[in-house]
Amino acid sequence: MLTIAFAGDVMLGRGVDEALQSMRPEEPWGDLLPHLAEVDLRIVNLECALTTHRQPWAHGRRKMFHFRAAPSAVHVLQAARIDACSLANNHILDFEEQGLRDTLRTLTVAGIQHAGAGVDADDAARPALVEACGKHPRLVGLLAFTDNEPDFAAQANRPGTNYLEVSLAEDALDRVQAGIAHARAMGAELVIFSNHWGANFIERPSPYFRNFAKRVIELGADIYYGHSAHICQGIEIHQGKPILYDTGDFIDDYAIDPILRNDRSCLFKLVFEATRLQRIELLPVSLSMAQVRLAQGEECEAILARMTELSAEFGTLFSRKENKLIHEIQR
Repeated sequence: MLTIAFAGDVMLGRGVDEALQSMRPEEPWGDLLPHLAEVDLRIVNLECALTTHRQPWAHGRRKMFHFRAAPSAVHVLQAARIDACSLANNHILDFEEQGLRDTLRTLTVAGIQHAGAGVDADDAARPALVEACGKHPRLVGLLAFTDNEPDFAAQANRPGTNYLEVSLAEDALDRVQAGIAHARAMGAELVIFSNHWGANFIERPSPYFRNFAKRVIELGADIYYGHSAHICQGIEIHQGKPILYDTGDFIDDYAIDPILRNDRSCLFKLVFEATRLQRIELLPVSLSMAQVRLAQGEECEAILARMTELSAEFGTLFSRKENKLIHEIQR
C-alpha cells in the first residue's frame, strides 16, 4: 500500500513569516503532524518565495500582494516531512528572479523536491521524482503547471514558472502528454499532475475545466492535484483515477471570507495498492493565523457536509467514519 497526503496552499510569508519568529517549526502544523507522519509521501503547493531579497516584482501587470518568507522557514516544511512542493503558482516570483533562485536553492539544500518553476523553461517543465518510502518503495513523478500570472512564465533564457493555459487545444495537450511521458521515462510509477489554476473563491470547476482535467487523466496522469481557489472543491473519479479539483488553503494569514470560509479546508489522503487507487480519505481542518488544526464541532460538521455535497455532484460518494470522510473505490 502507498498513501500520499496532499495539502493545498502553504503560504509562509508576510504575517506567517512574522509569527514564525516566535514559533517552533512544527507549530504551524498544529495537531496534523501525526497524520502527516503516518503517510508515505507529503506534497503541498508552496505559495511564497523563500528569500532575503527585498525588491518586489514590478514588471508587467501590477501585483497587489507579494509573499516572501525568510529561507529559515524551510524548517517548517521539514518539520512536517514535506517531500515535494509545487512551485508553479502566482507568487513564486513575487520577489523577482532572485527570489525564485533563492527558493530553488533553499529547497534543494533541505532535500525537498520541487517542480513547476526553474532557471529556464526546460527546468521549470522538468518533473520532480520522489521516492515514496514504505513497505514497497515507489517512484512518484510530480509535474506542476499554472495558468496564473503569465508574466511569470519561464523562457528559454529566463527563470520562471511552467505556464500553461487551461485549454483543450492540441498544442496545450501535447505539452501535458510530453510532461507525463517525461516523468514515465524517468521511472515514475505514479504521475501527479499539479495545477495552480483558475480564479479565487470558485466553489465548482467550470465544465471546461472539468473536461481539461479529464483529458489530463486520459493522457496518462494518475492524480490530478488542483489548487488556487482558496477553497476546496469536490472530487471526481475518472477512469478510476482521482481529480482533486481544488485542495484549498492549509497555512496562511489570509482574510477570511465569511460566506465561502477559506479558513476551512481538508488534508487529502489517497491510498494506492500498487498503482491502483483504493481509497480517498478527507480530514477536515481549520485555519487560524499561521496555524492549521483538525476541525472540531460545528466547524467539522460544516466541512464534512460541504465536501460530501460537492463530491456527490460528480458521482463521488463519501461515507463518514468518525470525523473524516472515506470513499472506497469499487472494482
